[in-house]
Amino acid sequence: MNYDQRMNRICSTLTDAGADVWLIGRLRNDSIALTDKPYQQKRLNCIFQSGKLFYVEFNIRLFFYLIFQSFDKLCSIDLDTVLPGLAVCKLKNKKHFYDAHELFPFVPEVINRPSVQKFWMWVEKLTFKHSNSVYTVGGAIADWFQNQYNKQVAVVRNMPIITESTDFCDIDLPDEPFILYQGALNEGRGLEILLNVLVDTSYHLVIVGEGDLSALLKTRTKELNLESQVHFVGFVVPSKLPSITKRAFVGYNVSENLGLSYYYSLNNKFFDYVAAELPSLVNNFPEYTKLMADFQVGLPTEYNKISIRNNLDLIYSNNLTHQVLKEQCKLAKQVWNWKMESQRIIEIYF
Repeated sequence: MNYDQRMNRICSTLTDAGADVWLIGRLRNDSIALTDKPYQQKRLNCIFQSGKLFYVEFNIRLFFYLIFQSFDKLCSIDLDTVLPGLAVCKLKNKKHFYDAHELFPFVPEVINRPSVQKFWMWVEKLTFKHSNSVYTVGGAIADWFQNQYNKQVAVVRNMPIITESTDFCDIDLPDEPFILYQGALNEGRGLEILLNVLVDTSYHLVIVGEGDLSALLKTRTKELNLESQVHFVGFVVPSKLPSITKRAFVGYNVSENLGLSYYYSLNNKFFDYVAAELPSLVNNFPEYTKLMADFQVGLPTEYNKISIRNNLDLIYSNNLTHQVLKEQCKLAKQVWNWKMESQRIIEIYF
């Protein structure tokens, strides 16, 4: 809950509009204390921390928590929390909203397990049938939903709040111009191939975030003798993230196409890099291609070592290229920001 920028922006916007908002999540063994927010926060404590038993336990706990609460509208985030929300809204005759952060049945962890995928497709169909309103993170996913379920889907993109920049940063960062990756360290995010690209270069990489591949990536860094070039920062609260992003020289956003969820994705980091006026290497996926037709804020990059290395070399060696991309970021952030995007969330709920 501390690290989910999308939920913080949406909950804060609805609170500012006069709503009494509660954000409900779960307490993990390694959770840090909740930071103060303008809305209410609640964590549910579970015995199981992962796997099928966790999902079953969390959904049961969530159902019994919600059934005893008073509310007018409820929003479920992704399919793994939707069943309790739908059930309680039906029992209480309340409006149900669905915020799809991705094409859940097509994420790598699901797509290669046919029985599991079939279950989540059933849940998704149920969700679209019984939800009063559905919104998602990008136009490509919205189009897919609309074609699949013949239901209008709104788009609320993960755009940042533009604030006054600051040079303050209490995190140890390399003095050399560095590549920045921020986000989950999960399968298909392009980090393993990036480590291979860095071999025999002097480029530094800062990785902000944690995930399923954290341990593997650290091991691989040692195997490739890149420990002096690759810097693992771990989780960083959103309020501190811009101070890191502003210090970077180039952002990294090159994922592997592991299915529709990745292919149609529109990552937070794309807009965060733009807000920091940070040129980036960008996926050659539909959402990014469409956006960069308006503002050329990065270099379209294929998921292979040659394309990644060539574009890194171009940005590092050609100051004019870096400056042109930076100027495009300055223009784009006047349009791609939460002040503009937040009006959509107001229209959905009010």
